[in-house]
Amino acid sequence: MRVGRIPYINCYPVYGAIDRGVVRLDATLVDGTPSELNGRVARGELDVSVVSAVEYARDSSRYVLLPDLAVSCDGPVRSVMLFSRHRAEDLGGRQVLVSRSSMTSVALLELLFENVWRSAPRFVPGDAELSDVRWFEREEHDARLVIGDAALLLGAGTPGAPRYPHVYDLGLVWKQWTRLPFVFAVWVALRSTPVKEALAVHAALIESRDWGLAHLDELATQASSTTGVAPENCLGDLTGLDYSLPYPP
Repeated sequence: MRVGRIPYINCYPVYGAIDRGVVRLDATLVDGTPSELNGRVARGELDVSVVSAVEYARDSSRYVLLPDLAVSCDGPVRSVMLFSRHRAEDLGGRQVLVSRSSMTSVALLELLFENVWRSAPRFVPGDAELSDVRWFEREEHDARLVIGDAALLLGAGTPGAPRYPHVYDLGLVWKQWTRLPFVFAVWVALRSTPVKEALAVHAALIESRDWGLAHLDELATQASSTTGVAPENCLGDLTGLDYSLPYPP
């Protein structure tokens, strides 16, 4: 069995117990960005994986949605951010760099520009290098979508990183607009995956998730040592996320 994993710290609660040997997973973990995992599972290279919610929505007939497991928020998300030199409403025709690594975050940003900010910027693919925050100044842009650990680093004011006068948490803007939670990622199995094996992986992930939610302080300390972001900021990110699958009211 091959199981996809996003290595960002906002997925630590799902995999922390597995990494520590507290929960046994009889499978090989394969790391990748959300977009990379989308491609691998679509090509049949993974049996079970976390994928972008957009990937599941666009091709749901190929997948079995694993219940009660997701990365979602019901307000601020902290790790999906738009950093801008101008108000979002004033970005029409201006250049906005968007991450290649997350289909869902880009789709959400497009929805917000069209329906909330009523603006039509030019979207240009661009990626972050977590090891060097100075990359923000190396590409011409008026605003930038940043996800994952890099968003936490920039939002925490990491030394050497530029300052942006306008910062938008996409989870918060979505909540203010719709009054609903937002799902960024879900876990799926290929329909060709044997049911017994898929259920065993799902059970291990749920058990590991439950352990992680009971040990968020420990995971925040680990996240801080990995990224250099203060432990309290890492804890704020983890506690602001929901790792179950919300259902419509």
